[in-house]
Amino acid sequence: MSSSSRDPTVVRVSRKGQATIPKRLREKFGIETPGEVFVYEERGRIVIEPVPSPEELHGIHAGDHEPGAVLKRVRELQADERRREAERVERLRPSEHE
Repeated sequence: MSSSSRDPTVVRVSRKGQATIPKRLREKFGIETPGEVFVYEERGRIVIEPVPSPEELHGIHAGDHEPGAVLKRVRELQADERRREAERVERLRPSEHE
């Protein structure tokens, strides 16, 4: 009996915030190990998305993609990450009244 990728799987999160993507999903979505994925929030959910390989990016401007759409999205994600990190630093910074 094979399970669908829509069937939830419980994954442990380590003290360092690390979680393992189940093998069947890594294989289905072509996530190499070691490798990289995009992680971002969308509509109140955490989304994990494979980072396209250089081979997949070749010719990305052909077809139905807007020119520069992938690069724009990568830059947006990086900016979001920098913003979240700056907010985290501010939250952890001791206040002057302590």
